[in-house]
Amino acid sequence: MATEVLIPKLGMTMTEGIVAEWHFADGVEVRKGQSIYRLETEKIEFEVEAEADGIVRHLVRKGAKLAPGAVVAYILAPGEEMPAGASPAPAAESPASGSRPERIDASPVARRLAREAGLDLAAIAGTGPGGRITEADVLAAKAPLPATAAPTASGGPILASPLARRLAGALGVDLGRVRGTGPGGRVTKEDVEAASASPAVEPGAGSSQHRGEVRPLRAMRRTIAQRMHASLQEMAQLTMGMEVDMTEAVKLRLQLVDEWATDGIRPSYTDLVIKSVAKALRQHPLLNSQLSEDGIELLGGVQVGMAVALEDGLVVPVVRAADALALRELARETTRLAEEARAGRLSLDEMSGATFSVTALGMAGVDFFTPIVNPPNVAILGVGRLHDAVAWDGDRAVKRQQMTLSLTIDHRVVDGVPGAAFLGTVRELLEAPYRLLA
Repeated sequence: MATEVLIPKLGMTMTEGIVAEWHFADGVEVRKGQSIYRLETEKIEFEVEAEADGIVRHLVRKGAKLAPGAVVAYILAPGEEMPAGASPAPAAESPASGSRPERIDASPVARRLAREAGLDLAAIAGTGPGGRITEADVLAAKAPLPATAAPTASGGPILASPLARRLAGALGVDLGRVRGTGPGGRVTKEDVEAASASPAVEPGAGSSQHRGEVRPLRAMRRTIAQRMHASLQEMAQLTMGMEVDMTEAVKLRLQLVDEWATDGIRPSYTDLVIKSVAKALRQHPLLNSQLSEDGIELLGGVQVGMAVALEDGLVVPVVRAADALALRELARETTRLAEEARAGRLSLDEMSGATFSVTALGMAGVDFFTPIVNPPNVAILGVGRLHDAVAWDGDRAVKRQQMTLSLTIDHRVVDGVPGAAFLGTVRELLEAPYRLLA
């Protein structure tokens, strides 16, 4: 019996997904547990695995955007026919090498570049060992083949392979200035690569001009761009900063790292900040609200989003009921969420429903910055670098540990004074951190 390959529903808020990349060509045999295709949503990427052994038959093209539950392929037993009414994807959109039993042999860089450029790896000729597709092959495929050969300085046509021409176009190399080492002076791919690595300087110019790389916006990056731009367009955002004496917090953290080491729990300074924020939001509910058509809605639960940096952008998993969690359990949960985020295993539900967000740049050496509010929240807290500072005890200088917190508020909802009061409460909790254990 045919096994359906679906668009999975990865969370309550998911409304659609994109078949971003087929890992197996149409008509190829797959094994249970192998990843058939890569699914993209606005927030995450997900590898969809085969639920049975058999022959995969595509129903949709790469790039198809469908609702959860939609059937995108079938896995058939040998000799089994497609279910009645099912139509395979048009052959022109299916991978060209349907006889390949496994994924196309390509380097990781080549695979990434092809995905970003929207190129089908199966349509690219590999020039690496054993036909492996290399970075140069993808760059060459991105560049259009010139309609006619450009003339040399002597007026004759340039002798160059089609691959060399495409690669030269991609790298911005003038073929007329490349010395060909192939038969009869023919310019090869290697000649173009060498010319790109050692570009000639035009007379009177400071450096050669190369066309910059264009990286297509993937679903996550596009969503971040749209939401951050909309946030700044729609809100009246104000950022304020406050210095926090972290000396006692440093002592507490070191003590807890030792005490909880046997359980594999290692609290961070951001954990202390998140716990302080959660307690402070109970005292300042206006910061835990959202603006609706009916007015300002004070939210019942305290769900703190924590920004995690990935290669393609930020994701914000949510610590549920952060005010009710003991610091020990909160530290365990933030570690789990960060690990799941970096492994690409977060569900949409784990990234939805934040009522307030915390983002940290201290590990990058940043003291103060202006975080952008994540709609529909009305505030976000930025955590700066922990650094040495000096305080005065009368006439005596005392070394202290200090951190700067940056609070951005939506001024349509929160004024400066209540925002400063909330920030002051967070500071008080961090400066007397044993209260966070209660």
